[in-house]
Amino acid sequence: MESQESSCSSATPERSSNPPEPVRSSTSKHRKSPKRRREEKRSQCHHQDDQEHLLLPDGEQIRLPGQHEHSEPSGSSTAEMAETSPKRRAHFLHGPYPATHFGPKACILPNPTSVMHIQDPASQRLTWNKPPVNVLVIRKIRDESLVEPFKELCHFLVEEKGMLVFVERRVVADVSLTTDETFASIRKQLCTFREGYDDISHCIDLIICLGGDGTLLYASSLFQGSVPPVMAFHLGSLGFLTPFKFESYKTEVAKVFEGNAAITLRSRLKVKVVKDMLQRTGQPGQQQYQGSGGQGQAGGQPDTEHNGLLPHGHTNSEAGNITLQMQVLNEVVVDRGPSSYLSNVDLYLDGRLITSVQGDGVIVSTPTGSTAYAAAAGASMIHPNVPAIMVTPICPHSLSFRPIVVPAGVELMITLSPDARNTCWVSFDGRKRQEISHGDCIKITTSCYPVPSICCHDLVYDWFESLAQCLHWNVRKKQARLADDVSDSSDTEN
Repeated sequence: MESQESSCSSATPERSSNPPEPVRSSTSKHRKSPKRRREEKRSQCHHQDDQEHLLLPDGEQIRLPGQHEHSEPSGSSTAEMAETSPKRRAHFLHGPYPATHFGPKACILPNPTSVMHIQDPASQRLTWNKPPVNVLVIRKIRDESLVEPFKELCHFLVEEKGMLVFVERRVVADVSLTTDETFASIRKQLCTFREGYDDISHCIDLIICLGGDGTLLYASSLFQGSVPPVMAFHLGSLGFLTPFKFESYKTEVAKVFEGNAAITLRSRLKVKVVKDMLQRTGQPGQQQYQGSGGQGQAGGQPDTEHNGLLPHGHTNSEAGNITLQMQVLNEVVVDRGPSSYLSNVDLYLDGRLITSVQGDGVIVSTPTGSTAYAAAAGASMIHPNVPAIMVTPICPHSLSFRPIVVPAGVELMITLSPDARNTCWVSFDGRKRQEISHGDCIKITTSCYPVPSICCHDLVYDWFESLAQCLHWNVRKKQARLADDVSDSSDTEN
């Protein structure tokens, strides 16, 4: 950390061990020119760790064709030099990253806990450090049409590719598989597991999904830490997240095993449900956090408000009991449940009260989930590569409450308002629905474990094709073309 600060905070050139002579004039031979200082500054920053700077996606320095290794770029920025590289189309996507520099002396402070690194989407390619061996196959259950594709895929992976295939025990226990004698030899070689009982998160190299979007959501829920690459075949009803067609599965799977496939890093949300975190004061509309670190007043008095905002730093992450912690790929939905009253919850961002949500509820979604429930509630659709968190109200009681997008990495917290008439309910990707009472809270932030989804073509083409095919985005009947001899009446008025 000290080396980063020293190399980014100033442009002072390196000095020899002998004390230099005093500089008597600007033309002294011991004083280095601004050109030489810039050259040494660039050399210092480029010799840092590969993860501490933004260069080309492959991490190589770029030089103009025919330029000497130590020569100074003639008036061109690094981005302009990258455009002339014959190796790869180079994009510079600058974001809040520790080694981002602004001008000759300003830079963002080094932050080893940064959530993600914004990079050129074209550089997101899958590679294998070692050849994959263990493959997890997820099949949509209660769908008899997937039995034959499942058997074909397992036979291909076991017999032709020599892979060790993992499947869920209830899938193998299907009657259509247990009574099939032709599949008996393959069935005996499958490794089975039970959800919630067996941990397979550390022994899977690749995930293959057969079904719709629900199969990919289910695969994500099985891995609460690092997620292996996911290859999803469209054999379900919607298929927004499943770009591959099963007709060419042998060719597509073989390409993935060889590596160098495009991937989309789908960010997830890290969610915590904390019970009994808030201690009510007994007065309507007043509450304070336990263990506020000196921010709260003694004697049970609530923190003073200023323009509706509570003082910063009034939260304590150690207070309360964490009853649930999980990774969510699509969205966290807070709604009013079976009650006929409006839902009334408070929304905090990094410990500060932002607003109260009165309506049917609120949706906190990832960019992947922006095309799901959030899109139906009126939110914008965001590409999965955009680092962001979406907050979308569900039928709000205020017409000016529009959906908002906040930066990835901030912590959102949802609590039941003190004057709420009823409790609220929360669900995570449509699962594990539970009730939230007074004193409970839901903490949401961006997870550092995204889902690497393998693309059929590339992450831009696949997403827009899904918009067109699944959501019929911008599909309309086109206007008829005017005849060549017919002109607009406005052109002939004068």
